[in-house]
This record gives sequence, structure tokens and C-alpha cells, in this order.
Amino acid sequence: MEREWNHALYTYVNDYNACEISCKPHHEQLIADVAILEKRAERLLLLEQWYHERESHPVRSETRAKLLRVLSNEPNQGVADVQLYRRLYYMKSGITHREDRIEKERLTFNKHQGRWGISSIVHDVPERKPITLGDSISAENSSALNKPLLNRELLYPGIPARPSRYRREDAVAYADRWWDSGNPEFEEFDVNCTNYISQCLFAGGAPINYTGRRESGWWYRGYVGGRELWSFSWAVSHSLQSYLTHARTGLTATLVDSPRELQLGDVIFYDWDGDGRYQHSTIVTGFDAGGMPLVNANTVSSRHRYWDYKDSYAWTTATRYCFFHISDTLGT
Repeated sequence: MEREWNHALYTYVNDYNACEISCKPHHEQLIADVAILEKRAERLLLLEQWYHERESHPVRSETRAKLLRVLSNEPNQGVADVQLYRRLYYMKSGITHREDRIEKERLTFNKHQGRWGISSIVHDVPERKPITLGDSISAENSSALNKPLLNRELLYPGIPARPSRYRREDAVAYADRWWDSGNPEFEEFDVNCTNYISQCLFAGGAPINYTGRRESGWWYRGYVGGRELWSFSWAVSHSLQSYLTHARTGLTATLVDSPRELQLGDVIFYDWDGDGRYQHSTIVTGFDAGGMPLVNANTVSSRHRYWDYKDSYAWTTATRYCFFHISDTLGT
């Protein structure tokens, strides 16, 4: 059956781009639900204030929509999962910055009096669905090589490891290479943010601390014999935050007070509810014209996104941050 609501989707994407630039509603003709319009207007007002606080302003938004799945395609209704690939350009201090992001929404289209509109918009917010201890982690990529990553002490027992330099440029290069797709040498999880950050740290030279116990060390082996073989600190945001807080050898970090103290390759953790449990993690991959960090992330794939995530549907006024400066010297 032909999807008659395709034009409504096209209009929605065009209106979405216009909203992102003007920070004013542009969906009045497409969306009849007053509650949706009010929520959208509140969000756009917050975005306008957010840009003002940053002393920046958006100048262009380019969004592509990809149909992931059509759940319903009836004569008067359609339901679809849509992936929005957004490229946003904004100005700060005369310099143009670009941010990339991939988000998912579920849209419900209804036909009323011969005209198609949108009656429901459900935003997928996977940053608020973190992996927790004891979870069985669903992998999206089953072709991982499953090669164990072992620390030097296991390979060469009795021979002291030499301290090495954290290669920040390599961590950032890896982050930019794999921000929107999974490296096939690793499993890719439904909630992939911390797995991605661990890979970036590893690419920068962070030494694996292999203990064979999931609750200790920082290590990864993949699926072996149907078993999940990686430490919680490799894949769970709160566990990696705890590991960096307490580690004294190998991969170590210093907790700092301000995002301005961060460098390329440093990491930020996010506690959306302010309850002390960190649910999301990012890596610093750049800085804006004012010297504030820009970050990359997975789960909601993001490249050079402003660090505070106030434009995220996961963010709340209770959000707390944890800023870690990765030590320049790694090892024992």
C-alpha cells in the first residue's frame, strides 16, 4: 500500500529545520494536538535561552529522515519509526561550528477531512535507559572478532610495564571515526555510550586492566561461548565513573570542578536525576570559540555536541555532571 502520509513526513522535517533555526513553532498546520504544540513551544523557548547563555545562534539546520520501520499503514492512519540525521550550524564569536546528531522518533500520522497530520510524537531517549549492574546486554553487532584485550602484565608476567603517554589525538580521531557506527572488532550494544567511550580511551593508549571478574578492573573480551566477557566498567556509565574515581594505576584520572579545565580526550559523565547514579558518558573532541568543550557520544550518536546536553530530551534541571581529566601518563 502506498504511504499517503509521506508528504506529511516531508513537511514535518522541513518544519523541524525551521524550528531549530528560529526557535519558534512551525508545526501549527501539521499538528492538531495542543499538548504537543505546547510542549514543543516550551522546548523552543528553552533552546532560545540556551543559545543566548552561550552567546551563540543557529544559522542552518539540515535534517534527513530515514524510515526505520512502518508499524501501521492504514487508509486513515500510519505509524512509523523514523531516524533523523541532523547537521546543525551555529555561530559564536564570528566562527561557524557544526554539530551532528542522529535521533529516533515514533510518529503517528492521521488523516482528517482529507488532510494528513501528526497526532503523536514519541522521542526515543536511550540516554535515560542506562545499562546497570547485572543487566544482560543486548548486542546489535554479532560479528565482533572477540579477541581478548590483555594488559601487559598478563602477557609478560614479572616484567614491569613502562608508563606510556595518553595519546589524546588518537582517542579523538577514533571518536570521530566511529561516532555514528560500530567498530566491527567490538560488540555494539543497544545502549552503547560507555562501550564507545572505553574504546576511545583504549585507542588513546589506556592500558587494559584484565581481572577476569566483571565487577573489577577495566577490560573487554566480547562474547565467548555465549558468555558476556567484559567488565562493568567497560560498558556501564556509573561503573566507569566509579573506576576512574578510585583507580591509582593504569588508566587514571583527576576529578576537576569545571568543564573549562578539560582537554581533548577527557570524559564527562551525566546524572540526569541528580540521585548520584551516572547514566551517560561522553568524550571531549573539540572546543567552541569560547573555549567550552564539544563532545562525541553513542546511543544517541553525536559529534561535536555542546557539552551540557541541555538540548537533550534526557536533560532535567536536576542534572549533575562529573568532569574527569585523564592522566597524561598511563601505567604503573
